[in-house]
Amino acid sequence: MHETYMKRAISEALKGKGQTFTNPLVGAVIVKDEEIVAVGSHMAYGKPHAEKNAIDSCSSPEKLIDSTIYVTLEPCHHYGKQPPCTTAILQSGIKKVVIGQLDPNPLVSGKGKAFLESQGIAVITGVLEKEVREINRHYNTYHEEQRPFVALKQATTLDGKIALAGQRTRITGEAALRRVRQERSDYQAILIGSRTALIDNPTLRTEAAFPPYRVVLDRKGETLKQQLTLFKDTSSPVLVFTTKKIQTVFSNHLKIITTPSLTLSFVMKELYRRKIQSVYVEGGSSIHDAFLASGYWDQIITYLSPKLIGGNGTASFASSREVNQMFALTEVTVEPVGEELRIVGRRQENVYRTHSRKGQDHTDRA
Repeated sequence: MHETYMKRAISEALKGKGQTFTNPLVGAVIVKDEEIVAVGSHMAYGKPHAEKNAIDSCSSPEKLIDSTIYVTLEPCHHYGKQPPCTTAILQSGIKKVVIGQLDPNPLVSGKGKAFLESQGIAVITGVLEKEVREINRHYNTYHEEQRPFVALKQATTLDGKIALAGQRTRITGEAALRRVRQERSDYQAILIGSRTALIDNPTLRTEAAFPPYRVVLDRKGETLKQQLTLFKDTSSPVLVFTTKKIQTVFSNHLKIITTPSLTLSFVMKELYRRKIQSVYVEGGSSIHDAFLASGYWDQIITYLSPKLIGGNGTASFASSREVNQMFALTEVTVEPVGEELRIVGRRQENVYRTHSRKGQDHTDRA
């Protein structure tokens, strides 16, 4: 029975997708005598949380007395933009709280559960935890690993090419392009390398309620010598990581981050410091390969197109790095999108080495 109501709470949580910004998706369902008496969602950043919305939506407040609330994420027990949900639960008369996942955010992290129990409220945790964790995978990675969740996105031909050599090349059709624009909105940053910025001159814009940061890794500072559209478009902030000291004055939306050694570990730490929970890496090939080698990645998204390039076309995940292992993917899904196949796989910790020699140290130089 707990699983049935938690599934409904997950459905409620998903109603806030794209609107909660750095807050997690949360859904709540209140049950009395095996009847759902109220539901609630966290619908927007800064607005009331799911538990409070569920409590307030109950048409007969007396039904809250001795009821059970099912909530996907541990109720908060601190003041932020909203008061603590634990207080609202306590004052409502609810006597049992069933939680899908304890909150990894240090501001909560067991404090909500402990307070409720101290007030005589029964608490059950871990109901459909795997399913609940899935809806907040970016949020969980950010708080548990102290870095953003990273998805590596590519569009390739059947022979593994992402472009004609040195040229902007459109690989996918309109349906896949629309899907990518939509997909970008699910992330808080979009990242590219200097070659992609110079060859494609993209804007990386989205129609998201909270437009993502646009991030460029440019070791030599080459992009900053050009009048790129990215630097003129003020629709969302731009971060350029480089090792070069730049004297030129740019628009306020552009921040240049200079470091003596540009590594992905430095980039991840800086993005984490800026509270960026997720990154959509659009390439190019050497940037993708650097992420692959560094271990700072969680998911691969590939749009496979029924085309061929061959020859000296730019290969995906390509660099001069010597390799002796393969990475296995898990939870792989394949979905047709127009003419293309969208293939998504999660990182699996195991790797397959091509021979018995110990693996070489992988550089994470961007």
